[in-house]
Amino acid sequence: MTTATAPTQAVLTAGDRCDRCGAQAYLRVELQSGGELLFCAHHAREHGEKLREVAATVHDETHKLETPTTPVADDEA
Repeated sequence: MTTATAPTQAVLTAGDRCDRCGAQAYLRVELQSGGELLFCAHHAREHGEKLREVAATVHDETHKLETPTTPVADDEA
């Protein structure tokens, strides 16, 4: 008996570059036709609608760009 497991998508690193401009990639699109494309957040937003039409899967890490909010301590206010 064999057990199939879902493939895991590797986390995008600083070495993964946007196929459009060469900036750091935050979105990986695996195409229905095979292959993959990497995009920076800017180009992911610009081409997002069309990419989702041709994608088999989308791995989105653009949330990493959000600035975390740090609570202010009472003695700093």
